[in-house]
Amino acid sequence: MFRFRSLLSCLIMLTTASAVAQDETRLLRFPAVNGDRVVFTYAGDLFTVSTSGGVARRLTTDIGYEMFARFSPDGKNIAFTGQYDGNTEVYLIPADGGIPQRLTYTATLGRDDISDRMGPNNIVMSWRDNNTIVYRSRQHEFNDFIGQLFEVSRQGGPSVQLPLPRGGFCSFSADGKSMAYNRVFREFRTWKRYRGGQADEVWIYNFDNKTTTNVTNNPAQDIIPMWAGNKIYFISDRDERKRLNLYVYDMTTRETRKITNFTEFDVKFPSLGDKAIAFETGGQVYLMDLTTEQVRKLSIVIKEDFDSGRGSLQDVSKAVTNFEIAPDGSRALFGARGDVFTVPEKYGNTRNLTSTPGVHERNSKWSPNGKWIAYIGDATGETELYIIPQDGSGEPVQLTKNADTYKYQMYWSPDSKKLLWADKKLRLQYVDIDTKDVTLVAQATAWEFTDYAWSPDSKWIAYGKPEEKRMNTIQLYSVEGKNTIEVTDGWFSSSEPAFSSDGKYLFFVSDRTFSPTYGQTEWNHIYSDMACIYFVTLAKDTKSPFEPKSDEVKIKEEAKDDEKKDSAKKEDGEKKKKDAGVTVKVDPDGLQTRIAVLPISSANYRNLQSVGDKLFYIRAGRRDEKPTLFMYNFDKQKETELGEINGFEISADGKKMIVGAQGSYAIIDLPSSKVDMKEKLDLSDMRVKLDRRAEWNQIFAESWRQMRDFLFTPNLHGVDWPAIRKTYEQLLPYVNHRTDLTYIIGEMISELNIGHAYVGGGDYPKPERINTGQLGATLERDRSTGFYKITKILKGQNWDKQLRSPLTEIGVKAAEGNYILAVNGKSTGGMKDIYEALVNSVGKQVTLTLNSKPETAGSWKTVVIPTANEQGLNYYNWVQKNIQKVSDATNGKVGYVHIPDMGVPGLNEFAKYFYPQYGKEGLIVDVRGNGGGNV
Repeated sequence: MFRFRSLLSCLIMLTTASAVAQDETRLLRFPAVNGDRVVFTYAGDLFTVSTSGGVARRLTTDIGYEMFARFSPDGKNIAFTGQYDGNTEVYLIPADGGIPQRLTYTATLGRDDISDRMGPNNIVMSWRDNNTIVYRSRQHEFNDFIGQLFEVSRQGGPSVQLPLPRGGFCSFSADGKSMAYNRVFREFRTWKRYRGGQADEVWIYNFDNKTTTNVTNNPAQDIIPMWAGNKIYFISDRDERKRLNLYVYDMTTRETRKITNFTEFDVKFPSLGDKAIAFETGGQVYLMDLTTEQVRKLSIVIKEDFDSGRGSLQDVSKAVTNFEIAPDGSRALFGARGDVFTVPEKYGNTRNLTSTPGVHERNSKWSPNGKWIAYIGDATGETELYIIPQDGSGEPVQLTKNADTYKYQMYWSPDSKKLLWADKKLRLQYVDIDTKDVTLVAQATAWEFTDYAWSPDSKWIAYGKPEEKRMNTIQLYSVEGKNTIEVTDGWFSSSEPAFSSDGKYLFFVSDRTFSPTYGQTEWNHIYSDMACIYFVTLAKDTKSPFEPKSDEVKIKEEAKDDEKKDSAKKEDGEKKKKDAGVTVKVDPDGLQTRIAVLPISSANYRNLQSVGDKLFYIRAGRRDEKPTLFMYNFDKQKETELGEINGFEISADGKKMIVGAQGSYAIIDLPSSKVDMKEKLDLSDMRVKLDRRAEWNQIFAESWRQMRDFLFTPNLHGVDWPAIRKTYEQLLPYVNHRTDLTYIIGEMISELNIGHAYVGGGDYPKPERINTGQLGATLERDRSTGFYKITKILKGQNWDKQLRSPLTEIGVKAAEGNYILAVNGKSTGGMKDIYEALVNSVGKQVTLTLNSKPETAGSWKTVVIPTANEQGLNYYNWVQKNIQKVSDATNGKVGYVHIPDMGVPGLNEFAKYFYPQYGKEGLIVDVRGNGGGNV
């Protein structure tokens, strides 16, 4: 009996182990360990599990993202970075779970997201002791690259900055007198094998003698130090594979050893526990025993409902990517969230023609005969052209095959027999929808084709050709003759070709207006708004619409019978000819000499569309606040402004127009005066039944294709890109949160070893952002009374919204050395953190009770309006301090300029500070922390 039970127990154990192995969950992130418990993040929530593995238990359920959980040294509490109250802050819960306690109240930053390359704000780094949590924050930092280390009590209260100008991941010695840390924080950048100036080192800071010592000194990334005994563990990509692995630095021998040897995935985000180090690789949690240095993987199973990964019926009317109009204007065509919809002008149902959550259909277009809707889709795993019956009654027909690159917008020929498109391999092609034969129209060598159009008789294609050694030109391709005619020369950049509806003219946009603007700071010039709309008469005998006119008297004579018959025959013949359609005639000889211009102002123009004697277009020049729709009437030779419209399309019959502005759309009669969108299209029934997993798989595949097709070097830095896809594809089944998909894509793209290939955004649940008001001051708590003393007020320029310092504004009575006794009547003496009283106060009136002493007698009240953050103020004060320092050191002979980036903000800082100091004998130009740009 004993043997039977033992055998049965073994079988049960084997079955259980098999089930665990089978159901094992991956994509477990930011693990931490203490004693026999592990905590980690999965799908945005915290989970805990035994160090033996098994089924994990959820600790948090907030809509926001919880991360970087860290056990207190005694294992009783967990500090973590969370988003419970609308901002990313430090929170505390009991190790077994419980109600989160918010510990910090900081400014809400613009860049504060787990998908951002700067990483989220207020990241919990470590515990200094059982009462003190250390976190990295950018709450005061004007440079997004840099953060400082702060400590906060587990009871809450004001945070105190550690005495270091910057810091990242850190770990403390057993006596607390020293700290191993990283100065730079770049772990969220999708850039592996980095060897540049921001490659981090492990440093040791001594709090007593305030010395800093480098213990790694390697060009590779040496990050996330963990101090245990006389050893400092860290991860590095210094080996021959340049894969992040776990290393150890022995402080006695000063030798560094490699501990792990993972080759497929990097070791990510390790953390130190009391007996082991926990880390992630390949989405799985591993533990390294501190005594034996043995490494083992935990088999962890998560059994939850994961609502964030489930599908739902979702409104996509605010996610429109393209909009078009039916040939007769009775319906509108929309692309949204990868599906193709048609919406009635007034009556009828909204139709989702594709309804394929795992396929991305885009760039849809209605055929002029009304029968088909064409789109680009990736159902095969590559982008191909498809057509589908306009009412959705039939299956899609695939027109192209064997795609080898990304396809751009396609256009129907007016006879509805062909589709024209461009691609990333610099080709312009069309396909016959009956034979499915593909014809190459043109092959560029400089850039992709972006502007191309059919003639009204479907026999000519006009396109803007990207040129290598001259300005872009307009070309004409004959579908019948297979020959190409150059319309414009290479002296002036030309684009946006569009045929007139009668086929007599070819309109285009060209940069031929030279009217420079001179700068006020120095005698220099720029050229902008250089474009105007031009046209060419295609046939020699076509008269200009601007030919001289003369009003003459018409003499009426009685026609003879024979002349009447001839006239009737002529009119009948002209009517038949008109009914037969337009025939475009092109005379190449002298074509470039027949160019004329519309008498309109120079600006930027796009979307030229012709109907009869009218030309419609969008103008978006420097002087235009918003894109504006215009019409030029050739008969009246007059331009009319039709309103602020983002985009439009005219129906094939020339009678209707769809317009879009501010997220709304309307089908209107062809306008001749101000557009009125009073009857907007009802998009409320544009809904999709989400299958998030199918979407996530598609997004992953498309991201992989995008890098394959668009990376600047065709050999992809020698990376086996299909193999890399297979490596990271194995993590896809475990995605239950959109940011985890972003993480996988980012890690995959990182393998290409390039900068500025960052991943972010996406549809995932986000808490409502609730700002905490800032006073533009440094506050220090009085230990005896609890009141807050203003120790420093940041100087500002209150006439500039970005540099407003609330306590220095007109009418505010506050000074350094004053005490804040109350906020909106509530005493600060009993507040753990004064900023808790300033939550949701940005831009609102707040009444402060102040006094020069920490007592109520003699106090006064003043009203301030808090600002959202102090980053701009801190930067301004830092610059002013540097200016003064340089001036003092040189008796005012040398000036100082800091350039924070090479974009518009950096240019503005240069202009603000260079010209006022132009007369000095020298100038220090400081580019520390420069964020880059285009200058």
